[in-house]
Amino acid sequence: MGDDEIRAAVAADVPAVKAVTDAAYHHYIERIGVVPQPMERDHAACVAAGQVFVTGDPVVGLVVVEVYDDHLYLDNIAVHPDAQGTGVGRRLLHFVDARARALGLPEVRLYTNAMMWENQKIYPKYGYELVERRVDGPYDRLHYRKRLD
Repeated sequence: MGDDEIRAAVAADVPAVKAVTDAAYHHYIERIGVVPQPMERDHAACVAAGQVFVTGDPVVGLVVVEVYDDHLYLDNIAVHPDAQGTGVGRRLLHFVDARARALGLPEVRLYTNAMMWENQKIYPKYGYELVERRVDGPYDRLHYRKRLD
């Protein structure tokens, strides 16, 4: 796999998916006071369901997406800290847009923890608009959407 290729994850990628997710989110534990939900996902189940796409050899970035009737939900985007700032995240976000379009879906939705303020700068640069702030249990979340029309 070339460094730029994004492919569906397979069972053999599960340890790398967990490692990249944990590395990308671990620093948020102290800041938000809870373990970020992507770290607690059943990565094997997500891979088996065809929801995970990875890039790099070894894997340095990934997205987890879920298909709904009216949108593609971006459940997780993670880039290993060693690869952050190299364009991996940008390529993954463009991949998500292309995937939604290929599926005939008009928008992408996601949410992020309000304490992950870096994301509040990133997502609007890629066309996402803030639509709602909602507290779900211990999580204060900002919900975004990107219309693809």
